[in-house]
Amino acid sequence: MTNDYYQQNAQTFFDGTVNVDMSSLYESFTRHLSPGAYVLDAGCGSGRDSKAFHENGYQVEAFDVSSEMVALARKHTGLPVEQMTFSDVTARQKYDGIWCCASLLHVPASDLPAVMQKLAQALKPGGVWYVSFKYGDGEREKDGRRFTDMNEASFKALLQCVPEIKITELWTTEDNRPGRDEMWLNAVLNKR
Repeated sequence: MTNDYYQQNAQTFFDGTVNVDMSSLYESFTRHLSPGAYVLDAGCGSGRDSKAFHENGYQVEAFDVSSEMVALARKHTGLPVEQMTFSDVTARQKYDGIWCCASLLHVPASDLPAVMQKLAQALKPGGVWYVSFKYGDGEREKDGRRFTDMNEASFKALLQCVPEIKITELWTTEDNRPGRDEMWLNAVLNKR
């Protein structure tokens, strides 16, 4: 269902997100990274964030589930963006940082613990991980997309499945896109 949405609306989604200013969120993530760090942009969408990290000297790998989004992200970033799912991540202690901006929110709640474990395994000890979810509690469908919303309590409960992952920062922000009034739950995490 969600993948179909992005397949059919890839250009519209790309156009609506590629130029959003994410600099304050980047800073909350990159201040924990060394120069040239290895970053995974998991569920990269337009490739906006992959491009920004690459232009700032980080080594970037990126993927998205939608072949249409992957094609647009490859063109935008010049990077070899892969088409895959979170479940396809097999790396072990490979990345200094993992960036999951508005991507994990499409994973059904019942699948999130396994996905979180896979991503945690891909992160090096001492690595940093950024995640964001639409603020709320529970699962819903809107305009052909599935969402798993999180608040502070539900997110902390989710993290019990990855005890080596600890919260460094947890905060809410307003949507940066014009005409949007949604709230977001943001977290910077660290792997022991």
